[in-house]
Amino acid sequence: MSPFLLTRTLPEDATEAALRADVHQGLTRTPKTLPPKWFYDAHGSELFEQITALPEYYPTRAEREILIARAGEAAAATGARTLVELGSGSSEKTRYLIDALTGLHTYVPVDVSESALTQAGQALVAERPDLNVHALIADFTAALTLPDTPGPRLVAFLGGTIGNLLPAERATFLALVRGLLSPGDTVLLGTDLVKDEEVLVRAYDDAAGVTAAFNKNVLSVVNRELGADFAPDAFDHVALWDTANEWIEMRLRSRTEQTVKIPALDLAVDFGAGEELRTEISAKFRREGVRSELSVAGLELSHWWTDREGRFALSLSVAR
Repeated sequence: MSPFLLTRTLPEDATEAALRADVHQGLTRTPKTLPPKWFYDAHGSELFEQITALPEYYPTRAEREILIARAGEAAAATGARTLVELGSGSSEKTRYLIDALTGLHTYVPVDVSESALTQAGQALVAERPDLNVHALIADFTAALTLPDTPGPRLVAFLGGTIGNLLPAERATFLALVRGLLSPGDTVLLGTDLVKDEEVLVRAYDDAAGVTAAFNKNVLSVVNRELGADFAPDAFDHVALWDTANEWIEMRLRSRTEQTVKIPALDLAVDFGAGEELRTEISAKFRREGVRSELSVAGLELSHWWTDREGRFALSLSVAR
């Protein structure tokens, strides 16, 4: 095979159709919601890169620390010849795994962004001419068909992104992941851990206001793509810790009573003064909870690694 292949499994208009559906459904319900995936246009992705470097935002540094320390151990435990990464983005952190997997034959990055896949994939094959890269433009929360590559397979889902899914969505997602695997294949999962509320809230409400700009960017995306007239400055960024559910919620709070028009959907959305629009949940986990959710999906936890401060975990599980 060619060292770099790119396969599209999403229709060309899938992103626009999904945005329309999500905005209509989310803004006509009570309470109002928008999915966090719409943060990540080019500007939103730049803002998120800035967030990962903020002193308050620990998850990226903590996960990288674990990968540097444990990638060799994970590689030895899996013996993977195919590495599949869901939501691969720039594939930056994944390079620690790729370098450690000495018998790796094929890397399969999966993302909705064609430009990110192309840039990362071409850079990898330039550095590693022995490595085949078969990128998939796909929505990893939907059913996937992976290329025919040698096993064993290791599926990596890093960054704590699983925390953006509600519990029922996580169960569906983990079952889909298990469906990609043969018995003995493995899953490497990044999960942010429950910790002090003040530390958590600061990570999502930084002093420099970068996360606030990131949160409001979703309104700019809806304006640009659907012709809406959101005024981002008419909303305040809010980050709250939900003790009962053990997750952070990011919201946008309307400063005034206002009506937003979305011509592409023939929709007018009323906001009351102080009304909140939820844009993200970010669930935090405990080891036994992770073990239980994996087990229900047919995955058995075999390794659990944390950073030195116990803030973040990478878990390795084996398909039964």
